[in-house]
Amino acid sequence: MSIHLTLPDGTQRAYEGGTTGYEVASDIGAGLAKAAVAVSVDGETLDLNRPIDRDGAFSVITENTEEGRAVLRHSAAHVMAQAVLDLFPGATFAIGPPITDGFYYDFDIGRPFTPEDLDRIETRMQEIIEINQSFDREELSIDEALEMFEDQPFKTEIIRGVDEAEGAGTDGVSIYRNDAFVDLCRGPHISSTGRLKAVKLMRTSGAYWRGDENKPQLQRIYGTAWENRKALRTYLNRLEEAEKRDHRRLGVELDLYSFPSDLGSGLAVWHPKGGLLRKEIEDYSRRTHLAHGYEYVVSPHVAKADLWQTSGHLDFYAEGMYPAMELDGGQQYYVKPMNCPFHILIYKSRSRSYRELPLRLFELGTVYRYERSGVVHGLLRARGFTQDDSHIFTTVDDMGDELQRLLDFVLMVLRDFGFDEFEADLSTRDPEKSIGSDELWELAEISLAKALERAQLPYQIAHGEGSFYGPKIDIHVKDAIGRRWQLSTIQLDFAQPENFNLTYASSGNVRERPVMIHRALLGSVERFVGVLVEHYAGAFPAWLAPVQATVVPVADRHTEYAFEAAAALGAGGVRAEVDAADETVGEKIRRSITQKVPAILVVGDRDVEGRTVGLRLRENDEEQRGLSLDEVVSDLSGLCAPPR
Repeated sequence: MSIHLTLPDGTQRAYEGGTTGYEVASDIGAGLAKAAVAVSVDGETLDLNRPIDRDGAFSVITENTEEGRAVLRHSAAHVMAQAVLDLFPGATFAIGPPITDGFYYDFDIGRPFTPEDLDRIETRMQEIIEINQSFDREELSIDEALEMFEDQPFKTEIIRGVDEAEGAGTDGVSIYRNDAFVDLCRGPHISSTGRLKAVKLMRTSGAYWRGDENKPQLQRIYGTAWENRKALRTYLNRLEEAEKRDHRRLGVELDLYSFPSDLGSGLAVWHPKGGLLRKEIEDYSRRTHLAHGYEYVVSPHVAKADLWQTSGHLDFYAEGMYPAMELDGGQQYYVKPMNCPFHILIYKSRSRSYRELPLRLFELGTVYRYERSGVVHGLLRARGFTQDDSHIFTTVDDMGDELQRLLDFVLMVLRDFGFDEFEADLSTRDPEKSIGSDELWELAEISLAKALERAQLPYQIAHGEGSFYGPKIDIHVKDAIGRRWQLSTIQLDFAQPENFNLTYASSGNVRERPVMIHRALLGSVERFVGVLVEHYAGAFPAWLAPVQATVVPVADRHTEYAFEAAAALGAGGVRAEVDAADETVGEKIRRSITQKVPAILVVGDRDVEGRTVGLRLRENDEEQRGLSLDEVVSDLSGLCAPPR
């Protein structure tokens, strides 16, 4: 029997049934086969040595792609588990998936791992890699698997879960074996451990089994694996740079915000400089939304339980909400985790006509979500945060055009903040967990895809990952050191208009159902500030800098003129301060540089006499002397002006 494989360029090749992926890759080219770690047949990723028994679209997955690195990391996780079981007799192991830029595995050895343990484990891993053990796949029945892993309780729990999920007649499970080590796994894996060229263990932490605080706490080891030593060094350098840019550390150094323990986990207070930074972002957001057809609204922080019952939050999101407060003789109130029900009530406050649509409601609304303490992370994962939240109500016919306008608006705003590399995920329908007609879902997904294509935005389709109430687009940006951040979301919603019985009068005076679009552009102000701090390493664009200029008097006799210069800058729209501390000029300049102030003005005797200043810009270490104060004010006013 022959099989026919369609290559990425559209050509077809015929092979004998049972030909392996490696043999096909070798037929295409020796260099491609050398770089291959797996293959894809009709979207299913297979080991290189797996026989191919069907026709389909064929592609080779190489080690220098994200998909290929995931295979490397998955294999490295198995090697790590093998090393741990070799070094710690009686250890039990749970799961070990690849993750972004690395992998982890969870173990129970009866105590936490130490740094010395990690050194021993990494040494043992290198020995296993050098032996070049082959990864071999086998299929087992449920009973065979339970017998094989009878001394591994976490594995047997997984196997029983597979059996229950599949029901009677299941084909069983797959395992991978390298030497004497066996792991329950779907694969794929590299052909042998020797293909791992650059592996490093990073750190350990505690982790509850299945993420459940009521289940055993295991010990997690994190590691990373790359296609070569150079790629690993690049990654480690990026981590070092990321540590320097950590928004929690820089927030303290720049006096922007803090996280007092008295507040509780996941909550921040904003200091004056951070408050100014935040105000600039929020002012820009209000100004830009109003200029693009949005209407500004405000909603309360709490609402009766009835509202959250109608919206579905109590059914689908209760774990993420703070507990109810009992008021008004036993009536339950909840602080809001989302703004959408309030905007729906504004829409529903009176009858609507098609002439009013699309109706774009916008709010800087603060919400509260009970994130688990283990996932709270500074401003990036907080429990209280403000969203630049918008809900758009439109007709089905206008949905495509509105999505295009919305996507263009999102990209314009992100570019204004200095981002210029974008990617997107388009999450589509899961037929078993969705509401709404097939026709409406298809139209919505096509409209989202067209909007992405018109915007020339690279995107991937996340099949079946859409919410039950509609498809969505998640927009990611790349920061200055190449990290990917998910910021904006455009979410179509077919459920809430049904839940709240929203209608509008059509041109034929027929009551019809609008489509609702959720849109958080910055994600949240808090998280966006955290991303900006790390993207710019605290050296914000001049329009965002809390202090845009510092005036430094050379001596006490120049202080009065320094304040005159600062006042002139303020009149020109520049946020300026005077550093009149009893310190040397060098010390004051160094402090301003450390605080990443965009402009430093130095004034001395000649400047007082001639109404001039010395100017040092952040991007240029050289100081220009004898510049006209009026001209500097004019230039800095332009430099510090916000977009649009």
